[in-house]
Amino acid sequence: MARVIQTPIFGGAPRRVTTILGSSTYTVPDDISVLRIFCTAGGGGGGSHNTDDAQGGGGAGGTAIKLLNVTPGTQYYCTIGGGGAGGSGNTNGSAQGSASSFGSVCSATGGSGVPTWGAGGRGGVGSGGDLNLYGSDGHTGNIDGSGNSEAGGNGGDSYWNGAGSGGTHWRQRQDPQGWGCGGSGSHATTANNGTNGKQGAIVIEEYQ
Repeated sequence: MARVIQTPIFGGAPRRVTTILGSSTYTVPDDISVLRIFCTAGGGGGGSHNTDDAQGGGGAGGTAIKLLNVTPGTQYYCTIGGGGAGGSGNTNGSAQGSASSFGSVCSATGGSGVPTWGAGGRGGVGSGGDLNLYGSDGHTGNIDGSGNSEAGGNGGDSYWNGAGSGGTHWRQRQDPQGWGCGGSGSHATTANNGTNGKQGAIVIEEYQ
């Protein structure tokens, strides 16, 4: 038998949308009784290139989405995960993105950096939400060619999309734009370092 998950539905547009991009305390406003929380972790860094192989892209941070009944004046500490550092030079790896959390209500793990030559990082996942979403894995780099034929992998997309593309001999690798997206892999002749993963975020829709 199929498993059915039912989530309460409420009408009307939110009174406000609050975006938190740095770890801080959130206080429920006086006119608010329901929150819809989007909690996204940081993306993993993209990998660098060596003489023979291109590195993959970092994994994206996970996202938890939670509908929460609240009392005005209640405070929640929000932790915002940073993006992992990209690899630099002839190295085998890059850093993992950090976790984000909305108090003890919900959280998400960061995307991983690249684990070995050519591989993409794994996406993180949400926890404690009504929906707990995985970030996309980073794309693999090209490890079968040499010189101009090499290409770094794209970063993984988060819930917010906007990952950057990997570098090639003819094109610079692109920085991620969406919160929680993974960094992209590089090519030695453009810039021999992967881009950093994008930081996470908490987006709060506030309803009366």
